[in-house]
Amino acid sequence: MKPPSLPSPTCPISRRDFLRASTATALGAPLAFSSILRAAAPAGTPGHAALRAGDLTAVIGDNSADGAHRAGYNGVWSLRHSAAKRSVFVPAVAGLNLEHIVTGEKLEDTNIFFEPRRASMRCRQISESEAELHQPPTPTFQVESWTRFRLVAPHYLDMDFHCVAHQPVFPRGYLALFWASYINAPADKSMYFLGGGDGQKNLWTQFCTQWHNDQSTVRHRDDTFEMTFPPGGRDALFKSLSRFRFDQPFFYGHFDDLMWLVMFDRTEGIRLTHSPSGGGVNAELQTTNPAWDFQFLVPKPEVGKEYGFRVRSVLRPRCSREEVLAEFRKWQETK
Repeated sequence: MKPPSLPSPTCPISRRDFLRASTATALGAPLAFSSILRAAAPAGTPGHAALRAGDLTAVIGDNSADGAHRAGYNGVWSLRHSAAKRSVFVPAVAGLNLEHIVTGEKLEDTNIFFEPRRASMRCRQISESEAELHQPPTPTFQVESWTRFRLVAPHYLDMDFHCVAHQPVFPRGYLALFWASYINAPADKSMYFLGGGDGQKNLWTQFCTQWHNDQSTVRHRDDTFEMTFPPGGRDALFKSLSRFRFDQPFFYGHFDDLMWLVMFDRTEGIRLTHSPSGGGVNAELQTTNPAWDFQFLVPKPEVGKEYGFRVRSVLRPRCSREEVLAEFRKWQETK
């Protein structure tokens, strides 16, 4: 577990201290600190933090609205390279946006379906290159999370996610979390990864779905877990599975003259998801904004246990696939 978070007016209790205190409570019982954390940020606390390092600038934000940015889209409000004229993410929404908590139930209520986007969340700036989002236990699923973002020169954005479930609300035996990244009208809407179809392995694979919610999710080669749902019900990206499988835990996509590469610290529990139009329409460029998404799946979750994973994304000028693999191997060796 990481050292305690630095104290600040917006989050005076660290993740470690909170978890240490929670072990004294019965599993499934409400935690005394939850009300403290919900009220931790005083009125008027900024909902976002501006970061800078190397060639990158970013704005990390909670679920609040600010100017053209719409409410309900937490994560990376903006990510821009010094060589670019615009953010890789749709300005009104976000990238690396924690969008869904999935247990297989309660999908029909829109507020619950998008609970991480609706529930209270706090943003605190740690340094000129680092910020953290904290979401207290959500109203329905009672999942608490901490997401640390850090820019690293010359062109890296690191994301460190941890969560704890405070109530046993897993009737189907799993907990899944879903992140959406709404890409700002790229000419090429595809995600690329090493994998393939039946009988193929470690082939460079172009993945671009034709329709929203249609064969949207790619599992790892060894992922055999079946997420179950009640009969019927709403369609969802995480319900619709592709025949493709990925072999290495990364993907990339093209954005203008740049490449956005997203690498994970594991294959277990990671699923990749695509939508050709999840970010709506860019009227000026007369095209849709695709969503390059991912999921983190925890089978048989336990109340009070911490789960997490790490992501490094790279926003840099386009490069060869050999250089993509070099970036991935370098991170695998140093993480």
